[in-house]
Amino acid sequence: MAASAERYDLVVVGCGIAGLSAAVSARQAGARVALLERATREERGGNTRWTEAFMRMKSEDEVADDFEEHLAANAGHYLDPSLVREAGNAYETWPSIVKALGFTDPELIASFADRAGPTLKWLKSFGLKFDFLPNYFITTCTTRIAPIGGGLALVEALAGWAEINGVEMFYETSARALIRDDGGAVIGVEAREPSGRSRAFHAASVVLASGGFEGNPEMLARYIGPGARYIRPVARGGYYNKGEGIRMALDAGACPAGDYGAFHAEPIDPRSGMPEPVIMVFNYGILVNKQGARFLDEAPATVDATYEAITRRILKQPEGIAWLILDSKIHDVPNWKKAVRSDQPPIAADSIEALAAKLGIDGSALGRTIAAYNAACTGQAQFQPLAVDGLMTFGLTPPKSNWARPLDRAPYLALPIVCGNCFTFGGIKVDRDAQVLDGDGMPIPGLYAGGEVIGLYYGTYTGATSVLRGAVFGRAAGLHAADRAKAARAA
Repeated sequence: MAASAERYDLVVVGCGIAGLSAAVSARQAGARVALLERATREERGGNTRWTEAFMRMKSEDEVADDFEEHLAANAGHYLDPSLVREAGNAYETWPSIVKALGFTDPELIASFADRAGPTLKWLKSFGLKFDFLPNYFITTCTTRIAPIGGGLALVEALAGWAEINGVEMFYETSARALIRDDGGAVIGVEAREPSGRSRAFHAASVVLASGGFEGNPEMLARYIGPGARYIRPVARGGYYNKGEGIRMALDAGACPAGDYGAFHAEPIDPRSGMPEPVIMVFNYGILVNKQGARFLDEAPATVDATYEAITRRILKQPEGIAWLILDSKIHDVPNWKKAVRSDQPPIAADSIEALAAKLGIDGSALGRTIAAYNAACTGQAQFQPLAVDGLMTFGLTPPKSNWARPLDRAPYLALPIVCGNCFTFGGIKVDRDAQVLDGDGMPIPGLYAGGEVIGLYYGTYTGATSVLRGAVFGRAAGLHAADRAKAARAA
């Protein structure tokens, strides 16, 4: 039984970029808004707070040239071509099975791309500035822009505006269940207050922007499998994301979307407690597992295009861990340390045997692996550290396609790498206005979603689009919900 109840035009669950974009845009449109956030005020912001918030844009007005192409190429697995063809018609003519299909539909991709520039313009109205800032990738395949100050700047700008402009903020308050009327429309949220008591927040609409389930071991094991025991959130904000928003929507009949068995994987140093302690220089060395064996091509292309697939392969190794082995020639790579965000130093030794002993790996096995690799490094291409150079191995399985130089110059260095979970892919289906769709592809009245709650990605993450997804669809949800509230008052 709820302790108290109040009426709002909109209740937003979550204080990351999606929730803040929804709350602020709705408030600007005149709506009365309540925002519920599980964290304290000091740690508000979810994953957004801890990210550098790069966005796949070629300018402040236009998305990168490969933006729509990459999303479309990773829109689902083995899709029925007859259904995909029907998605080429006007959205209004799509049959329900296409509207509710588990794929990233072209209507959503086009809306995402079209609204990205205007959304950045809107964010700039809060004093935010964007630039092509340095990142941790030494080699890249696309263009990225970021807010100066990163995700924290986004959170503080929007939350600051919200606090002084009438958005009612409820910290340490966790949403537990949706409130629905007899017709199935969503009319509010049941939440737990800091005191532990239950409270009903009644509203014309609800936006679920409470993140994925990277902070929920039970959901991770259920959807990703037992290997999930070896992954952890990339940053502190992920621990707050326990999947209730997704669960509440599914319980209300929402259509699932996104790759529930996958997540955005990043290679991180397990020794570090830093936010996003990524290691992005494995393309210049080799990766070995606990048996001292290589298990993949470490450099099939630029690191920004390959790190996610490589990290997932690391997860499948014994105990979900691998070691990057380098030698002192790594110093030939300009500014290589920018691609190592760990606060822990590499493990160093003057011989392979001594290095193996420090890693707890059989020295003879590691020695054989490195000897075979070195013998295969007979390519004649010129080493080019900042470009795909075609310097490959010959006669080696698995091969190494680029930057293949012998590991023969002491001291030798090693860095442990495990699979970090930046955010989960599984979520719920929405339309271009961020309305949550049911299993027949129809909007659930009064229910919206933004950010990680939206199931947008399949297989491979389209890098530098998640924060942008939160801003674009969070704002779309807030504006549509505000219009809905106005219409209800006028009726």
